[in-house]
Amino acid sequence: MTTPQTTARRIPAELPERIQHYIGGRFVDSVDGDTFDVLDPVTNQTYLRAAAGKKADVDLAVAAARKAFTDGPWPRMLPRERSRVLHRIADLVESRDERLAELESFDSGLPITQALGQARRAAENFRFFADLIVAQTDDAFKVPGRQLNYVNRKPIGVAGLITPWNTPFMLESWKLGPALATGNTVVLKPAEFTPLSASLWAGIFEEAGLPEGVFNLVNGLGEDAGDALVKHPDVPLISFTGESSTGSLIFANAAPFLKGLSMELGGKSPAIVFADADLDAAIDATIFGVFSLNGERCTAGSRILVERSVYDDFVKRYAAQADRVKVGYPDDPATEVGALVHPEHYAKVMSYVELGKTEGRLVAGGGRPEEFPEGNFVRPTVFADVSPDARIFQEEIFGPVVAITPFDTDEEALALANNTKYGLAAYVWTNDLKRAHLFAQNVEAGMVWLNSNNVRDLRTPFGGVKASGLGHEGGYRSIDFYTDQQAVHITLGPAHNPTFGKAPGH
Repeated sequence: MTTPQTTARRIPAELPERIQHYIGGRFVDSVDGDTFDVLDPVTNQTYLRAAAGKKADVDLAVAAARKAFTDGPWPRMLPRERSRVLHRIADLVESRDERLAELESFDSGLPITQALGQARRAAENFRFFADLIVAQTDDAFKVPGRQLNYVNRKPIGVAGLITPWNTPFMLESWKLGPALATGNTVVLKPAEFTPLSASLWAGIFEEAGLPEGVFNLVNGLGEDAGDALVKHPDVPLISFTGESSTGSLIFANAAPFLKGLSMELGGKSPAIVFADADLDAAIDATIFGVFSLNGERCTAGSRILVERSVYDDFVKRYAAQADRVKVGYPDDPATEVGALVHPEHYAKVMSYVELGKTEGRLVAGGGRPEEFPEGNFVRPTVFADVSPDARIFQEEIFGPVVAITPFDTDEEALALANNTKYGLAAYVWTNDLKRAHLFAQNVEAGMVWLNSNNVRDLRTPFGGVKASGLGHEGGYRSIDFYTDQQAVHITLGPAHNPTFGKAPGH
């Protein structure tokens, strides 16, 4: 069971009362003066008001970004010069990691220890792309004595970056790093639930020496600011992370403009545990995989498929460990699951918990912790014996809720794993090397971890298949997305030109 909350909650010092946009190097209010409330997820009380961007604000931000791209130095700087700025950004983020984590934890409800890890990952993202842009090589294709062909990479223009409310600062860095490294300018539209940490980027970038207008930020609702950014004719690129349904809408709205799209969408990722697996390691990893980050993670292994011969033992041990997961105030270092981000999302997750009680056998959790009568707190919840046609098996819950289902054969396990519209990640637990690789090759997932939780290598492609995404980012895939690859052809020998309209006698 959850243990009583014994520590008093700490509120970060010097919280702002309002947040503005950042356009063309200046903090500004919305053109129409409109704002929206931002809630503290522990109390659900408004703690600040943020400028509510609309089309007029996005137009100003895009104009500033476009001017910085066409007239400013950033796209024309040497890769090494841009790299130095990105390294300074990484240094500043690292030096402020505790403050960043404190604000992120307060704003999003993430446990402070996990928010600190995400702040440090944000610094590493900038450092990674700062190094990659200098080490980058481009292809050359030679026909000896006749022709030389090479690829010239060029930044594309204004990149529209639309980011989610789960681990917002880190996921913003994942887009900002490569977009800036490659010489583009950007307009960032952070999630309306969690705008606090995004407001810190402007000061970090100014201190690091990023030229004016290269970075712009517009707060606001997705249907207002996000929609205007997607539909703006001077924004050729959109990188979006969020729900699959929103991704479909962006796809449709961007189609008339033939924009470049990179979309990392929802997931309902399976963790498949075979009888020969190290069950201790598998239980630890699958507990972490669905309950870390409050279960609000796209790659959560929220469907656990377990071979029948070890199923009862696995369920018993998993449920007991889930019951021991510490629910607490986000600022408490002992907390493992904090508060969900917003009352709307809390209501959605709790509706799935109630639904699950009719679709599976509740073996852990199932409601609000007694010691937290207010706020968006949910006990880690485990349902066993879940049918593959159950909604809690098929639909993304995005909270600390997991469904466990038995299987008898490898073929059944694969069919169950592939039996959703999603295909982001998969986790396979087995000591049979042949089975592990064959399963990985046949599972419908953009990323597979064998005998591991989600450990990212930033060089590898990140993205999903089916309803989980469009395109990939990470490593050179990010460089590909944020640049145009221009082929240049040089004739080295005599011109090989067929002659049309040749004059008589010649």
